[in-house]
Amino acid sequence: MNATELRASLGLAGIYALRMLGMFLILPVFAIYAKTLQGADNHTLIGIALGSYGLTQAILQLPLGMLSDRIGRKKVIYGGLLLFAIGSFVAAGAHDIATLTIGRVIQGAGAISAAITALLADLTREENRTKAMAMIGMSIGTTFAASLVMGPLLAKYIGVNGIFALTGFLSLAALIGVWLIIPDPAQSRFHSDTEANAKRLPAVMKDGQLLRLNYGIFALHAAQMAMFVTVPFALIKTAHLDKSQHWQVYLPVTVIGFILMVPAIIYGEKKARLKPVFIGAIALMTAAQLGMALALDSFWQIVTWLSLYFIAFNILEATLPSLISKIAPADAKGTAIGVYNTSQSFGLFLGAAAGGWLYSHYGPAGVFGFTTLLMLSWLVWSLGMQPPKAVRSVMLHIGDTWQGDAEALSRELAGVAGVHEASVLLADRVAYLKVSQQQWDEAEVRRLIDATF
Repeated sequence: MNATELRASLGLAGIYALRMLGMFLILPVFAIYAKTLQGADNHTLIGIALGSYGLTQAILQLPLGMLSDRIGRKKVIYGGLLLFAIGSFVAAGAHDIATLTIGRVIQGAGAISAAITALLADLTREENRTKAMAMIGMSIGTTFAASLVMGPLLAKYIGVNGIFALTGFLSLAALIGVWLIIPDPAQSRFHSDTEANAKRLPAVMKDGQLLRLNYGIFALHAAQMAMFVTVPFALIKTAHLDKSQHWQVYLPVTVIGFILMVPAIIYGEKKARLKPVFIGAIALMTAAQLGMALALDSFWQIVTWLSLYFIAFNILEATLPSLISKIAPADAKGTAIGVYNTSQSFGLFLGAAAGGWLYSHYGPAGVFGFTTLLMLSWLVWSLGMQPPKAVRSVMLHIGDTWQGDAEALSRELAGVAGVHEASVLLADRVAYLKVSQQQWDEAEVRRLIDATF
């Protein structure tokens, strides 16, 4: 990476992390706090308030990404960060559950994920884009783990309304960071690897392999939100832990989950055994949900099941994007990721709302009975998944003035040893390849690409 690419990658990863920090910090303490507000005697309303962020996120994510193609990336990002800040301040000042829900809805309307990745694509060369996207992915994972520990501690010292206010100020700081730190792209154009293409949506939506993964991320995050509507109350009941002490539970289970995730991912990728690892993680997640459905009256059993949950969750969070990349058509990767992210956001909303309703009517057992069925249905559907090929994605720039036969070049590239799929898009000036993880004839591919300059 050159200096501009590194600055853009680190800067946008940091801005993404600041924004996600605001969402994650309140997760372990939200339900307990919301219970103290006026009108929150109904647990269903608590779930809706928690998940409403995901609803507006899901509705606006793809449209705002497409809007950034027309009016500019930074304009959409500025607007999204400002909305997120306004929503945070509304939530910080809320004295009733309705106002808190309105704040969460406004927060979710700042759906800038697609605009950020599009801006990153504008500022990085094709051969370095995977590294840049990996920085954002790592920032999200790190932020989530840190938030589970920091959230309860911050709640002790500044309160949950203080966390919302802090989130608002962080969002404004991120807005200033975009202005001062992130370079302006020399040109903005559509990137098939990071942006959704409306013309490719039907094909992506009909792809059975991708549908399995979209349902999976929906179910995974629906279960997560339902869990955080329930588990905080269980920790108070079984261990008499104040919400400010819940980090003592979340810290060790998240560390265990991260440590045990790493060898599983390495084994799956290096040995081309990603499907067995993936299916095993879903089975472990199903067992963890069932365990919590049957045994939430013992503190140490909660800790045990949470440990298994975070092992499975971390593996699945890491493998799902990898599977999307391997399975999605080379020229529709951005569209597949957009649908995947939208499915995740819908899961956040429906999981929290359903979790709240079930807790009100059937207690914790009802919530985890629901999440067990979600995981079990995902497990059964995933058994028919085709084992992903041991491939990785490569993007190479083609000559800016080349006007040759893109289909012919695609066929030539696809015929090179170790190349499983190739798609040349003149509009993007890019050749998208899926190549063998073990060995591919890179020299021959580059010879063919160099001929376009």
